[in-house]
Amino acid sequence: MTIEAKFHIDRGDFVLDVDVTLPFQGVTSLFGPSGCGKTTLLRAIAGLERHRDGFLKVDDMIWQDAKCFVPPHQRPLGYVFQEASLFTHLTVQGNLEYGFKRIPDTERKISLENAIELLGIEHLLDRKSDKLSGGERQRVAIARALAVSPGILLMDEPLAALDQASKQEILPYLESLHDELEIPVIYVSHTLEEIGRLSDHLVLLEAGRVVAMGPINEMLTRLDLSLIHGNEATAVIDAVVAEYDSLYNLTHLDFGDNAGPSHRLTVAHQALEPGSRVRLRLAARDVSLTLERQSGTSILNIIPATVNEIIGEEAAKVTVRLMAGNIPILSRITKKSAVELDLKPGKQVYAQVKSVVMIR
Repeated sequence: MTIEAKFHIDRGDFVLDVDVTLPFQGVTSLFGPSGCGKTTLLRAIAGLERHRDGFLKVDDMIWQDAKCFVPPHQRPLGYVFQEASLFTHLTVQGNLEYGFKRIPDTERKISLENAIELLGIEHLLDRKSDKLSGGERQRVAIARALAVSPGILLMDEPLAALDQASKQEILPYLESLHDELEIPVIYVSHTLEEIGRLSDHLVLLEAGRVVAMGPINEMLTRLDLSLIHGNEATAVIDAVVAEYDSLYNLTHLDFGDNAGPSHRLTVAHQALEPGSRVRLRLAARDVSLTLERQSGTSILNIIPATVNEIIGEEAAKVTVRLMAGNIPILSRITKKSAVELDLKPGKQVYAQVKSVVMIR
């Protein structure tokens, strides 16, 4: 099952020209600079942008082609805007029930109680929406979008209007949606931190066109894309909790393909259930390289890897793409170090990871 979207929208000063096939599961992020067409594409999928040259197929249903156009109110989707557009004359409960009551019992996939629990808003139900904080309003807006039992959830930079504290408050709830929902989510963002935490699949847009798309861990480590340049170059790794060391309060995590050898990383973290899945962030600037496995070092995480590709960043630095088995990671080192280590594709090295951050 997939979402097939093809749109050509010409506004004179801006043209959106995309042809994408998106997975019908997990979170797909539309990412790129302001003005690249992320929101326009999302609105076209919702039916809020109607243009003659458009095609949209969701699973086996045609929502738009040359012969038909399903209007927005007939598309089984939920839409979360940047600003939470709640009804100010209604309580939180009233806002949630407004859409929920319009869905026939036979079409309800998500109960009102489940939407309330997922967003942690039980204590807000009797409040008027104008008495909520920014983060609370957005959580209610997301719950309201879920209350209509959508087949797809569309989210247009839901954190953009929030301050940093409110963003940190709401991110865990967005992560819970990722873990609990069985419907696809299309998420617009221009923040690498958000897409690294939430996304499974990434579509990179520039100037109204798709530059590249693919699984998040591959996209964030592609040296031909703009994502890896700058100080925020990062790899994300999905891992499984192996065991907990209660003596030193360390959690051991395994990652790698089932078909090949696994690798282990260790983080300072409270006990987690063995078998639990987590996501880790490895910043390129925190990964150094050595030709031999070092001893007598405070660095706990040293993993064997193979040099895959090298690209120059600036006068003094390079970015090295490594493969730990079949999992890509990045290292940002000086050009001098790369020369002295004689780095080249296929060379075996050890990646010394100075910092591992558990982000989900």
